[in-house]
Amino acid sequence: MKKTFDEEAKRWLIDQEIVDCNIQPPGYTSVEMTKYMIEELSYYKIIYKEAIVGGVIVTITGKSYGRIDRIYVDPDFQNLKIGSRVMELIEEKFPSVRQWDLETSSRQLNNHHFYEKLGYKTIFKSEDEFCYIKRKESLTKSDNSVENHDISNKPYENCDMAYTEWYQVNLEESSFSNSNLRSTHFSNCNLSQSKFQNINLKHSYFADLNLSFSNMRLVTLAGIEFMDTNLGDDKNPISFVRCDLQESKIRNCDLSNLEITESEITGMKINGISVEKLFEVYNRELKKESFE
Repeated sequence: MKKTFDEEAKRWLIDQEIVDCNIQPPGYTSVEMTKYMIEELSYYKIIYKEAIVGGVIVTITGKSYGRIDRIYVDPDFQNLKIGSRVMELIEEKFPSVRQWDLETSSRQLNNHHFYEKLGYKTIFKSEDEFCYIKRKESLTKSDNSVENHDISNKPYENCDMAYTEWYQVNLEESSFSNSNLRSTHFSNCNLSQSKFQNINLKHSYFADLNLSFSNMRLVTLAGIEFMDTNLGDDKNPISFVRCDLQESKIRNCDLSNLEITESEITGMKINGISVEKLFEVYNRELKKESFE
């Protein structure tokens, strides 16, 4: 994957200062990000003549909607129609999916021709990105889908909408109250400026999220685990205020310039060393210096 996207960057990014997340996807050099995608997404290796030559990653939402998150073929094995065959195999693997979507860089002109040849249509394009979808019309005629209807500004009460699938739906400023959303799957959605209050998120899973500058109050985080988390490009620091973090563990983290003030540290250890003991030694040394 690294070899493929590095070669794409050399080819299409004339100005190496440009950040193009389609040409160099976030985390494409990260072992931990790759582990996450293998564990949580549908990730397949591409084998050609008994050799692994690439990979394809997809997200399936419900039964009807799929997303090609990433596809890559080793540059040494390109132009052999491997990518086309892989796309065919993915559609065969998920026959119930009636609409596929994907994004690619506006700079990768070869990708545009590749996807259009496979039946994908452009639905959005900008200076940096092209968005494509492919609809399997043979399935849409026989299902019970509701399309292109304006159902905004209507209240829905006591409705059974279990197993409903939402795709390219505008739910801006909608409200959900006293409702059962258990086991709901949100993928590739814009939830910025949303408000979550009095919500049961027990045993939920959060991954690949941008929570920058969010505010969380009166939140129970028992048993929660943060992994492969960062502070963004600007390194804006995180703050814990009036939090009970008893028995918590911090491992393999960059704590440069971390400050802990006015906090209970009973039993706290750093690299197995008691912080209380460290303070005893520190205070003892201060007393020695003052006498001297």
